[in-house]
Amino acid sequence: MPTFHIEMFEGRSVEQKRKLVEEVTRVTCESLGCAPAAVDIIITDIKRENWATGGVLWSEQK
Repeated sequence: MPTFHIEMFEGRSVEQKRKLVEEVTRVTCESLGCAPAAVDIIITDIKRENWATGGVLWSEQK
């Protein structure tokens, strides 16, 4: 059913990711009335050198 694509800077621990997917799944099931097995979450870790805001790479921001 729902699929979430989450992109974030690399560096989070497996425990932090585990907590995130548990909470996103819980809230989705409460809101949509679906089973946890219906919720897919794809996490993509992005290096700061591969993400820019306002024309500046995050690896070069202060």
